Amino acid sequence: MLDYLIASALILLMLLGWIVVQHLARQFSRRHPEFGAHREEGGGCGGNCACSSGNSCRNREARGAE
Repeated sequence: MLDYLIASALILLMLLGWIVVQHLARQFSRRHPEFGAHREEGGGCGGNCACSSGNSCRNREARGAE
């Protein structure tokens, strides 16, 4: 039983740690705009949004067709 509690606590701490890392990355991006806009994880077109090879991708159109 103790093993399950320890495992659950570690998973929770790892998830909370990742939230802290994301928060710190956003703060760093706000303080240093010279490095460009902050990109969220999974925010771009990775070719897996069912838009035939990215030609008609809404994300690409919104960014100005890079």
